Amino acid sequence: MTSLYSAAAGPLAGTILLPGDKSISHRALLLGALAVGETVIEGLLEGEDVLNTAVAIRKLGASVARDDDGIWRVHGVGIGGLREPDSVLDFGNSGTGARLLLGVLAGHPITVFITGDKSLCSRPMNRVADPLAEFGARIMTRRGGRLPLAIAGATDPVPVTYRLPVASAQVKSAVLLAGLSTPGHTTVIEPEPTRDHTELMLQHFGADIDITHGSDGAAHIRLVGQPELSGQPVTVPGDPSSAAFPAVAAIITPGSEITLTGVGMNPRRTGVFETLAEMGADITRLSERVEAGEPVADLRVRAGGLRGVVVPAERAPRMIDEYPVLAVAAAVAEGETVMQGVGELRVKESDRLSAVAKGLTSCGIRVEEGEDSLVVHGCNGPAPGGGLVETALDHRIAMSFLVFGAACEQQVTVDDAGPIETSFPDFVDLMNGLGARIAQGKAAV
Repeated sequence: MTSLYSAAAGPLAGTILLPGDKSISHRALLLGALAVGETVIEGLLEGEDVLNTAVAIRKLGASVARDDDGIWRVHGVGIGGLREPDSVLDFGNSGTGARLLLGVLAGHPITVFITGDKSLCSRPMNRVADPLAEFGARIMTRRGGRLPLAIAGATDPVPVTYRLPVASAQVKSAVLLAGLSTPGHTTVIEPEPTRDHTELMLQHFGADIDITHGSDGAAHIRLVGQPELSGQPVTVPGDPSSAAFPAVAAIITPGSEITLTGVGMNPRRTGVFETLAEMGADITRLSERVEAGEPVADLRVRAGGLRGVVVPAERAPRMIDEYPVLAVAAAVAEGETVMQGVGELRVKESDRLSAVAKGLTSCGIRVEEGEDSLVVHGCNGPAPGGGLVETALDHRIAMSFLVFGAACEQQVTVDDAGPIETSFPDFVDLMNGLGARIAQGKAAV
């Protein structure tokens, strides 16, 4: 357990390159394993979550190697070519890796055992397991649909048409990945837009995928099964979820100006920047471009005052991972910020809604926690701080409150910063390189 404190410092300044996008990194590895030929990946996130996916596909028969210059090379086995592994696949803290791989395995006639750490084993898998059973896969979980689990992929998978009951890119992606090994057409009906990294990358690798819209506005995503995917070059953009942490730190630390280079600007991932702009944040997009089908830009972020806003429920799918750090920004804003439709936060790496509410309360901020909402009453300036925040093994809770310490009168301490390595390696060094004050032990007086 690694306890860290964060304390107020001078203005943040500098230019940084962020770690690669975690969502895209997972998908690049998985589709590379299912392609024929070599997939060359630049900018892969080398956090524990993604590295566990690399280990898993290696155990399933794909060749995965890292060059000395940081470029990753995957030699795939083709659709349906994965083999039964000799041991259990351990995904650590990665719900994305575990759920997407279940989709891949659903159409392979092999049996695989999957587990994870304490946090992952407490999170439900039924929302993915249920639609995958419709393909003919058999999935046996612990009570409540939890890991460890065993999956026996379908010998003769059948295509399905599945309407998402809740907005979830992971469920959508798992169904589409299962459809790759299934003859005929697999269709996902998506009433509300979610991250479309899987659709973009499937197209990049040569899959036949078509998207239309019904009379009700729902997207109908149709995939032709059993294609031959070809290995492709992939440049992974900087993770917009990771970008939110130094961005908020700069916004709430007076006098700051930083530049974040090569950040993914997929419109289904930029809800947090849209919300911060509504609150009055000074964020400018520079050098906008497209890389491997994904929009990318550099972001210049300057400090400035914020005001409370209402964040509508329909925006949640585009920023679900960023609500903890948005709540930190809201805590120092003028007025109240109302976040609606955020019940999904309760089934992430932790109950993030509860963890954020408890953390802010411990630092002197008044909050109102609802079942599906959070209201943060901003203090219009530096917050009292002084709290010890329980992270519940959640990397985003840890990083959010280390950012918060920069805008507090007293230091903020997180009880365990170890999980940060799962998604944002070198977070502390990067933040301190900009001028933040994050360290172990007791802060200097």
